[in-house]
Amino acid sequence: MIARTAIASSFALALAAPAIAAGPSDTIEQTAVMAPTAAPATPKLVFTLRGGVSAMPEYFGSDDYKAGADLGFRLNHVSLGKSGSFGNPDAWAENPGLSFGGSLRFIQERDTSDFDELAGLDDVDATVELGVSMRYGTEYFAAFGNVRRGFGGHEGWVGEVGADAILRPTDRLRLSLGPRLFFGDDEYSDTYFGVTPAESSAALSAYDPDGGLVSAGVELGARYQINDVWGVEGAVTWETFQDDALDSPIVKQGSDEQWGARIGLTRVFSIGG
Repeated sequence: MIARTAIASSFALALAAPAIAAGPSDTIEQTAVMAPTAAPATPKLVFTLRGGVSAMPEYFGSDDYKAGADLGFRLNHVSLGKSGSFGNPDAWAENPGLSFGGSLRFIQERDTSDFDELAGLDDVDATVELGVSMRYGTEYFAAFGNVRRGFGGHEGWVGEVGADAILRPTDRLRLSLGPRLFFGDDEYSDTYFGVTPAESSAALSAYDPDGGLVSAGVELGARYQINDVWGVEGAVTWETFQDDALDSPIVKQGSDEQWGARIGLTRVFSIGG
């Protein structure tokens, strides 16, 4: 009886030995506790600036071309706190549905002493046009309208409407193609297409254009995303003058078709959050 008890005890110890030798660290499961990661803050303001070079007619109606500056501004996202937000904080993504933003255009000065065909006309200072834009977009289509006010060479109002078909050959490359219509008021048309009686000559008769449709054309655009904040953007445009702009003596001695090209670096700015 004692022998059986000893054998049973020895057998039990033999079974328990591995567990005892292993120690508590190997028999107790360790559970790692991870602290929750805070979601990145959404910026309150996101906008994109573009700066580069362009090729354009030497003046509206010219058949000669020159290089100039290219400036652009796009408002991507605005957060108004509890009142809501507009746009998309991801500046590279398409904004589905209706969105609002800013619009900017720079027009170089027209120094008539540089052009024999414009002798007698007044010079026109450089102009910066500032305004707002409205856009409706989907993944493959977008329509937009811009309204701007000029400061400098002209003090008038201009507007543009257009639409684009959108294609993305790669995740970083975006292509667009679509029609454009450009409008200007009387102030704008007088500045760039008008000839006052005091400026008139045998080559350029007096002409007082009305505002309205100025030109119609098409634009092919491309945008490439280098990284999260930098990109390259360019476009080629063709347009033909319409209505009173087409009948201007300035256009008739030059060309009623205008080509343009631009390319520049873009930089995304995110503020707040």
